[in-house]
Amino acid sequence: MSTSTLSSKKKIKGLNIALWAVQVILAAAFGMAGIMKSTSPIPDLAAQLVWPGDIPVLFVRIIGVSEFLAAIGLLLPSILRIRPSLTVGAALGLIVMMILALLFHISRGEMQALPINLIFGLLAGFVAWGRSKKIIILPKHL
Repeated sequence: MSTSTLSSKKKIKGLNIALWAVQVILAAAFGMAGIMKSTSPIPDLAAQLVWPGDIPVLFVRIIGVSEFLAAIGLLLPSILRIRPSLTVGAALGLIVMMILALLFHISRGEMQALPINLIFGLLAGFVAWGRSKKIIILPKHL
């Protein structure tokens, strides 16, 4: 085996590890946030985040459920290798959510929230790119 082949395999392995790490981090963050927004009383959320007290409760709950489902979608399809392309879809969905969150927080003058939305959006973009272009997880054959 040539040195360039070994180097290429190490890069692929490193990228795969990085993708899995980001998928786990995003799933943990959005899973916890989703459960919190789906189940916590609105006054408790408003004390922590402010904005849930200013928008309809149903909207807060929909955001929470969407975040929780995205968290599941980032991991389960790839781990089980059952429709792993759903992982890419979950990552793309999170990108859309983070763009909308950026616009929402900008409209409210909540600039302190922008770095988090931007970082999570970029991480989701990394997963979408990596799992659709570089290290595609193939479905298992049943």
